[in-house]
Amino acid sequence: MSGSTFDHIEYIKWLDESKQYYVDITSIVSLLKANESQLYLFERLLSDFKDNTTFICDKVYEDDVKYIFRNVLDDYSDVEIEGEELPVEKDRASIGNSAHVRKITDLNDSELTKFFEDFDASLYGHQQFKEEFKNLVTSFRVFNKLGEHKILSLFLMGDSGIGKTEVARAVHKALGSNSKLAKINFGNYSSHDALNSLIGSPLGYVGSDGGELVKRVCESDVGIILIDEFEKANNAVFNYFLDVLENGKIVNSQADEYDVNGYIIVFTSNITKGNFESKISPELRSRFDYKGVFNLLTNKDKQKFVDFRVNQIISKYKELVSDDIPESLFDDIVGQIRVSQYKNMRDLNKKIKDTFVSLISHS
Repeated sequence: MSGSTFDHIEYIKWLDESKQYYVDITSIVSLLKANESQLYLFERLLSDFKDNTTFICDKVYEDDVKYIFRNVLDDYSDVEIEGEELPVEKDRASIGNSAHVRKITDLNDSELTKFFEDFDASLYGHQQFKEEFKNLVTSFRVFNKLGEHKILSLFLMGDSGIGKTEVARAVHKALGSNSKLAKINFGNYSSHDALNSLIGSPLGYVGSDGGELVKRVCESDVGIILIDEFEKANNAVFNYFLDVLENGKIVNSQADEYDVNGYIIVFTSNITKGNFESKISPELRSRFDYKGVFNLLTNKDKQKFVDFRVNQIISKYKELVSDDIPESLFDDIVGQIRVSQYKNMRDLNKKIKDTFVSLISHS
């Protein structure tokens, strides 16, 4: 980032001093609110502009810009260009249109009943969580209508492959989505510039765009976001989500907004309950509506998963490949799998696939 900033300083020297320039710093303010470590570089950048430059910013960030740039800016007012008033606050179109997104807050009573039936059927085990989740959703729907609860956030901890990610997939399916799940893996967001990858670089920077988060949300047709391996992100990303959970809006680096009011966001992590408090700040911990540890599945739950998955694979094979398969295929596959030997559904699923391929190849 620093290289790009100093390149811009070189360009400033070539600006025509006889002309008046207007520079929109809205995206810079939005970025610095989430990550103040770059403040010195932008203070230098702004200081290098001449007196023929006026900086403009959305009105919503007025207090922020006065505080962040208090050492380099000292005069604030509305401005006019060629006789036309140019207010500090400009209309900015929200990214996407949340009206078409199906959210848990949109469901009527019968639809909600069907949602929970489908959700329960898609998530194996974790019965206590299912009951707590119903209570959370019920409360969320009431207080969301009152404007007091923007996002339902779940932070799920536990070993890999025991159903944490499946919670988001089950919600996604139960809401009747026809698109991909909006999923971000924070294992890819541990570097110092992770926030730029997530919400985009400021305008004028190489590779400037809206970021992966907005892209994934815009591609989805239901109000569910999955953040996997949340603990691997850096502090700038953590701080960014403080605002998301509080305000119900995703804002990219160009200050474009996406309304996620009424969404469910599932954060998953492999950290232990003991490490939760040392890794996640108190401010962020307090934003999560549910914080829970997922335990290993019972053999009974694992067997239910095996039965379901084998039937699912056989049905797909008949539909897409051939219905010429042995009548005993289901029993043959299930009979070769000892669920007590596997800790999680991921390992079980691999065993199911390997066994299916082996048997179908020799049939």
